[in-house]
Amino acid sequence: MISVINGPISLEFFPPKSEDGARRLSQVRRELYRLQPTFCSVTYGAGGSTQAGSQDALRDILAEGRPAAAHLTCVGATRERVRQQLAQLRSMGVRQLVALRGDLPAGDASLGEFTHASDLVAFVRAETGDHFRIHVAAYPEVHPQAASPMADLQAFAAKARAGADAAITQYFYQPEAYFSWVEAVRGMGLDLPIVPGVLPITNSTQLLRFSDACGAEIPRWIRLRLLAYGDDLASIRDFGLDVVSALCERLLAGGAPGLHLYTMNQSEAALEIGRRLGLLPPAAPAQALASPQRSGLVSSPLYSVSP
Repeated sequence: MISVINGPISLEFFPPKSEDGARRLSQVRRELYRLQPTFCSVTYGAGGSTQAGSQDALRDILAEGRPAAAHLTCVGATRERVRQQLAQLRSMGVRQLVALRGDLPAGDASLGEFTHASDLVAFVRAETGDHFRIHVAAYPEVHPQAASPMADLQAFAAKARAGADAAITQYFYQPEAYFSWVEAVRGMGLDLPIVPGVLPITNSTQLLRFSDACGAEIPRWIRLRLLAYGDDLASIRDFGLDVVSALCERLLAGGAPGLHLYTMNQSEAALEIGRRLGLLPPAAPAQALASPQRSGLVSSPLYSVSP
């Protein structure tokens, strides 16, 4: 166990779809604030489908005294629409953005006035100067829509050179992929912080299905262990905590500048990982993780197919 985490931690949430969900998320956030996150980001659905709920969650986080980062996508958007969004976020007190292309529209729908996330980053910089700290997406295992690994690196470099301050990666379970990718980025003369995104393992069926769809690789040994556990949720939970805690320790020991936890609006696994990293005191026996059935992938972290 690492005695003290050697880098900041941030958290990601998705907007709830009901008043009851909002109340549960409020409790989850308060539990996770024990990890002292440097900021909390809030996603929204494809095409902005849950944007109103995202803004409500951002307001709640700010009212709770925590820095908030808004996801901002540009597929299908006009410059005027993004300009309005930026003005609204500024008026709310938001100072951080996660700038993404967004999911490609189906059929013949328009891509809008922005082609790439780098165009969005450049526009935000031109419109707002240094008001916002801009985070962009990174893909250590290569973006599933990239023409090649080099094309993917070049797309990331374009975002960095357009004015990104930092990057958050798609989740992964092979630390070598992260370290190799960071080395390649540094070789291009880019020195912005690249924070690994970490997804706790709590539900094997949904994790495997989602990972197959978004291109995040599940190492064979992890996949086979998860399949062998079947419906044994307690064993899946315990195994997942061991795997992800060891991954976090390896990343931090290797120089990762922090961790970004995809919470999936759940607190138990993230808190236990925090304990194992030395952020919290060890749990008493009565504080063992409860209700693993509640955990699972119900919203994709980061926008997994958005360069």
